[in-house]
Amino acid sequence: MSRLALQRVTTGLALIPIGTGVLGLLGLRDPLYVRFGVIPNTVLDSNLRFFSGFWLGGGLAMLWLVPRIEKEGALFRALWCMIFLGGIGRVASLAAVGLPPVPLGPVLGVLLLELVGAPIFVAWQRRVEREHAAR
Repeated sequence: MSRLALQRVTTGLALIPIGTGVLGLLGLRDPLYVRFGVIPNTVLDSNLRFFSGFWLGGGLAMLWLVPRIEKEGALFRALWCMIFLGGIGRVASLAAVGLPPVPLGPVLGVLLLELVGAPIFVAWQRRVEREHAAR
């Protein structure tokens, strides 16, 4: 697994929080929430917009580190740790309130990326980092 492959995959994955973060800045006007008829609530809207900005920033940070992916291990690990912790939060939500009203496949796919993918990406980046340092 090469540096270039890690850069390409990371770039593709960074586009997810960038895109969904921009949409989330719409708050409860985000098409996802409109589709499910979420009742307007100022606290929820404010929190959604805040966390969407944070999510967007994480995606931009991930994209920013791509050219120096072998040197930005601390930031890379911090971002994937945040994603992993988000996955734990998603599991807590599933346990507390059940499955969301969407197909199960995407929910499981996201959970796999967050809980299984995060450690894999951290290990991959560390390997790239070590290979670069050995040169």
